[in-house]
Amino acid sequence: MKEKIQSVSSYKRKSALTPYGFIAPAALTILLLVVYPILYGIYISFFDTNLVNKWSFTGLKYYIKALTDSSFLHSLLKTLIFTVTVVSGHFIFGFIFASILNMKIKMRTLFRGILILPWLFPDVVIAYLFKWILNTQGGIINELLLHYKLVSAPIGWLSTSATAFPCVILVSIWKGYPLVMVQVLAGIQTISNDMYEAAKIDGANAWQKFRFITIPALKPILTTILILDTVWVFKQFTMIWLMTSGGPGSSTMVSAIEIYKNAFSYFKYGFASAQSVYILVICYLIGVVFRRLLRDD
Repeated sequence: MKEKIQSVSSYKRKSALTPYGFIAPAALTILLLVVYPILYGIYISFFDTNLVNKWSFTGLKYYIKALTDSSFLHSLLKTLIFTVTVVSGHFIFGFIFASILNMKIKMRTLFRGILILPWLFPDVVIAYLFKWILNTQGGIINELLLHYKLVSAPIGWLSTSATAFPCVILVSIWKGYPLVMVQVLAGIQTISNDMYEAAKIDGANAWQKFRFITIPALKPILTTILILDTVWVFKQFTMIWLMTSGGPGSSTMVSAIEIYKNAFSYFKYGFASAQSVYILVICYLIGVVFRRLLRDD
């Protein structure tokens, strides 16, 4: 009897531990690749260090310095402008193309495949492709403009302060709109057509249908996409770095590139880590604010 009780107890213990065994690999991966780097970065921000044999404790010095550093504040402003513009572009084009693909048009599947291609290509491929297209010497855009005599000399699209930032924004919009398009299209197709028919009978126009039926029905999806897309764009590095490296001057110097240069060009690891912590806090606040503003009570 005693052995039977012990056996049942052992079985219950194993059953209780089984779920933890399943999530252990994922939890361990997150701890090693996400939690540990974040905590280590926060730790570094309190030191003037070369990461080898120099560890001079500085307290909150670098946090205070970051708040008064003109380069970092300028990069934050650039990042804010970049994020608002690119995310707005993603949603505008995502909604337009999703609405078109939801219609009964010929070769809809083919168009869907073509429109999703930008999202499938890696950032590196997109960056170098557009760097070649916008090249001063032999770039397609300049060749066409010169051929049709719209300009008298090649334009330095990525080497001129006035055009570099808009070009990076446009490329980033083109790269990211398929994410919104696919999610919105999936959401639209779950909305019952009876709701639109009822609204039509009540005399609702296209804008009223969109405002009072489509948007409320898509609200949970839009909230998730908005948070993810905003955080991803706010931390954008690869595309801008490969196309302009933050130049010319500081015209495309977003926060990610500013932090990268401080860490790996000027070897200010503590200062760069403090700046990274500010970005981490901002990204967290973005999620909190959007969830509160767009929550469905």
